[in-house]
Amino acid sequence: MTNESDDMTSVSVDWDARAASFDDEPDHGLRDPQVRHAWAERLRDWLPEHPSDVLDLGCGTGSLSLLAAEQGHRVTGVDRSPAMVDLARAKLAGRDAVFLVGDAAEPPVGEERFDVVLVRHLLWALPDPDRALRHWRELLRPGGRLVLVEGVWGTVSPVGIPADRLTALLAPLAGQVRVDRLSDDALLWGREVEDERYAVVTVVG
Repeated sequence: MTNESDDMTSVSVDWDARAASFDDEPDHGLRDPQVRHAWAERLRDWLPEHPSDVLDLGCGTGSLSLLAAEQGHRVTGVDRSPAMVDLARAKLAGRDAVFLVGDAAEPPVGEERFDVVLVRHLLWALPDPDRALRHWRELLRPGGRLVLVEGVWGTVSPVGIPADRLTALLAPLAGQVRVDRLSDDALLWGREVEDERYAVVTVVG
């Protein structure tokens, strides 16, 4: 998902049409070495130390998937945009990664279970985030974790999901819940930001 508030007021975006330019946004393509390093360090903190199975939902062009793969994890990415998935497959060619076209709220992974479900800038746009969270929890192995990067974008007509609402949704589903505030880390976004951006890392039983 894009970070520009004007582009986030509608969830009915043609992501196939945007795929070619999606990585132009600093925190999408991670082309700037400093931005890339900042996200890599965050992922290193959020993901398990040992090689794990990571499900990247709403994976876009696979930039976070690539960082996870570079850190030794096995990645399955899901996005509803075939054009995004094609770019992700090309970006991670030769790595231990699989990309599927499908609905991130109900990913087409069958009975497979994962150590991590990683989701960035997607939950807020789903019609039933509570249901999605319950389903994603079922995709985790015991001791697995949800890593959810979300926020509230814009000032005139803000869109998103505040951290306190997300933690309330997670309360019945998980044990340990950690909130990392990300708004003050300009390197993640390639610029200074003033809106609410955060990550929630939740370990389930």
